[in-house]
Amino acid sequence: MRFCLIKFVFLRHKVRFVNQLERIKAPISADLEHFNGILDDTLRHPNPLLNAIFERVSSHRGKQMRPVLLFLVAREFGSPTDATYYAAAMLELLHNASLIHDDVVDESDERRGQVALHSQYGNKVAVLVGDFLLSSSLEKAAQTGNLRIVKHISQLGKQLSSGEIIQLSNTYTDEFSEESYYDVIGLKTASLFASTAEVGAISVGAPDEMCRMMYDFGYNVGMCFQIRDDIFDYFDNPQIGKPTGNHMMEGKLTLPAIHVLNGVADEDMRQLARKIKQGLSDKSEILRLVDFTKQNGGVEYAEQRMSEYASKAEALIAGFTHKDIRESLMQYIDFVLQRTI
Repeated sequence: MRFCLIKFVFLRHKVRFVNQLERIKAPISADLEHFNGILDDTLRHPNPLLNAIFERVSSHRGKQMRPVLLFLVAREFGSPTDATYYAAAMLELLHNASLIHDDVVDESDERRGQVALHSQYGNKVAVLVGDFLLSSSLEKAAQTGNLRIVKHISQLGKQLSSGEIIQLSNTYTDEFSEESYYDVIGLKTASLFASTAEVGAISVGAPDEMCRMMYDFGYNVGMCFQIRDDIFDYFDNPQIGKPTGNHMMEGKLTLPAIHVLNGVADEDMRQLARKIKQGLSDKSEILRLVDFTKQNGGVEYAEQRMSEYASKAEALIAGFTHKDIRESLMQYIDFVLQRTI
């Protein structure tokens, strides 16, 4: 009975957020349709194995948060051009490549509630498919004909990789650094949102000052997105398809736990956290740290920090001249803050 009730609540939340996402997309529905056509054409291949994998990727596109952001920003400053559509495909292909590689590195069995690519086809195929998508992303960058956009994709690839490396190196330290946490999510997640927003502005010829402002806007939204994602780790959520403490199982400590470990004088818990970072803990020990974090205000602190980033993002678009775009972007921020999927 309790399980049925929980499932019902989650289904209600899912319907609510799906409806909200559709409202956000309303001003750019035609842009997204054209973009998805370009993406479909890119994800076709005569090799049966590659084509089967690309069909799998296409059927699980997720919420397409980054293309939505890019087209909303582009519409504020002008009308999308061919460069806009190619840039959106460029960033989505890079994003998908990074997810595939990320799952291999993290040894994650699931992605978006489905079996991860490497779990189904093996690491060799997964890495090569990720490389193929990365190369396709670079091809789309060249098709934009805009050197600034090409520069963005090259810098972005370095930032995403740097974030992964720093995160891996953090597992070998005894420190619980909040600053290092922000550095990692800034590189791994916020940089992609930041580039997405700025590239949307660049593609329609927005003034340099506005392009830089959109980078800051995207960065703040991306920080919100990742903090919310990390908060999910402290609760059971059947929609995400990952168990409580999933990040800790991978040796990663996120903002709620880091804050509590630095703020509460409990050496036993600090020793346990070091054990978790080394990958030497079992499920019961991870749940102990999860409970300790929740009992000592870690989740509330993370939500507060997330709200601060959201306020910065909202301030940057308060002066947007197109009411429908401004409202969609405000709803976009709210979706990131409140989402359960």
